[in-house]
Amino acid sequence: MTMAHDFIAGCFGGAAGVLVGHPFDTVKVRLQAQSYQNPRYSGIINCFSTIVRKESVFGLFKGMSSPLLGLAFINAIVFGVQGNIVRLFEKETLRTQFIAGGTAGFLQSFVCSPMELAKTRLQLQGYGNGNNVKEYKNSVDAIIKIFKREGFRGCFRGFGLTVFRDSLGYAIYFTAFQTYCQMFLDISNQEYLRVWELLLAGGFSGMTSWMTSVPIDVIKTRIQADGVHGKNKFSGALDCVRSGMKEEGIKVFTRGLGSTLLRAFPVNAATFAVVTVSLELMRVDEEDNGNGYDTKKTD
Repeated sequence: MTMAHDFIAGCFGGAAGVLVGHPFDTVKVRLQAQSYQNPRYSGIINCFSTIVRKESVFGLFKGMSSPLLGLAFINAIVFGVQGNIVRLFEKETLRTQFIAGGTAGFLQSFVCSPMELAKTRLQLQGYGNGNNVKEYKNSVDAIIKIFKREGFRGCFRGFGLTVFRDSLGYAIYFTAFQTYCQMFLDISNQEYLRVWELLLAGGFSGMTSWMTSVPIDVIKTRIQADGVHGKNKFSGALDCVRSGMKEEGIKVFTRGLGSTLLRAFPVNAATFAVVTVSLELMRVDEEDNGNGYDTKKTD
């Protein structure tokens, strides 16, 4: 397999993940961004039902154009870089997965950061300001207006946090996936994973990764949402952390955890399944007797 195959498969996997998980992401962003003193939603179910009731089911898909196009490209980068780096090592181990995943996460942050900023701004439109005025038409319009108002630096608001979150998150993501694959292979004593085992491995790896990333993601979301409906509340990431701890204590770092984990399983099950099937089809087309993405027994 080549890096081009990894890019193509990652693109398909990213698109599938967005379609499955964007409604959960919208709920997560709303819960993370709402005021602690005057919360608009009491929980995941209330947030979900309120959005549907007041904004229709399409409200759950606000800002999806940005991640649909962006995450397809981002996953192409992630799986392309990760697969290429793994092949540089003589032996595929958990250590190589950690290094390859962390590198891939770092590189994709340059695309992910402005994309998530646009997504967050679109998801918060008409929320918390007492009206339904839509400032941004779409993701591109959001980036253009943010650039005009805040400059190039404004388009990369939360970039450092995105790098931290994704370098660590993707390192854990691919390491966990390989670990779960190995566990299922050892239990079944088979050479290859079955479809349902692949789905479980992908879903659990996503949940494992996000459990470590949510605290960073909460701060990133608050920084990117800061100033949407008025003056900026935080002077920076540390000020955001101090403010959150003062108002809510340690639980501030678990904001949106439930909806994030709820989203993580189907999204990453779909992503890895589509990536694996895509790679397998390309292997078959080349008359290569491969067995799918990262599903062999490893040392």
